[in-house]
Amino acid sequence: MSVFATLVEQLADLLRPLFGLSAAAAAIVAFTAVVRLAVHPLSRAAARGQKARAALQPRIAELRRKHGKNPEKLQKAVLELHAEEKVSPLSGCLPSLLQLPAFFLLYHLFSSGSIGGEPNALLSHQLLDAPLGGRWADALGDGSAFGGAGLVYLGLFAVVTVVAYFSYRLSRRMTAASAAMAGAAGAGGAGADPQMPGAAAMGGVMRVMPFMSFFTLVTVAVVPLAAALYVVTSTTWSVIERSVLYR
Repeated sequence: MSVFATLVEQLADLLRPLFGLSAAAAAIVAFTAVVRLAVHPLSRAAARGQKARAALQPRIAELRRKHGKNPEKLQKAVLELHAEEKVSPLSGCLPSLLQLPAFFLLYHLFSSGSIGGEPNALLSHQLLDAPLGGRWADALGDGSAFGGAGLVYLGLFAVVTVVAYFSYRLSRRMTAASAAMAGAAGAGGAGADPQMPGAAAMGGVMRVMPFMSFFTLVTVAVVPLAAALYVVTSTTWSVIERSVLYR
């Protein structure tokens, strides 16, 4: 923790000539960009995996016609097909999972009053009038929703709402395209077979996915501002990245 705190302080010092008192906030945005660049190859792999899974639908439909009366044999054949084509149904989850440690690290760093037995100097940093270790409830308690700190959060909420809307439209478009592909490949338009491995779980994820970005509003409201900046930056990056990779 103390090593990471020192790195954030040093990065903030480098950015101070450009961002002044908000240099630490800029350092967190830069840190988020570095994390997203690090997992970008996995995001590209996830996009290729989704396109590969879509391309397999006609072959899976053929297996369904061939082994429809034997669910165990169908499941085995589908698993073998995925293994043969080196396609993982869960590859799309890896980029999100690998970002969690960075989020929890920032959360803990800006929630701790001391680091290594010393007062946490990072808590003195701000984004405009809002302390990076504070929360929306603190901003409301210190003034109002339209006070200095409150306006910072209103700005973040506005950004998240816009990003969530575009993410919702993108996810709906992707979900509709996947459903159309599965329906076209299925016998008689029946769609994906419930016997297929992970079909129920993946179906649930696809139904919920369009609304996931709106949950970011709740996260931004309850975590320290530093962690909220990470979430907002990462979510914005995700929408831009998905719009490019999945077009």
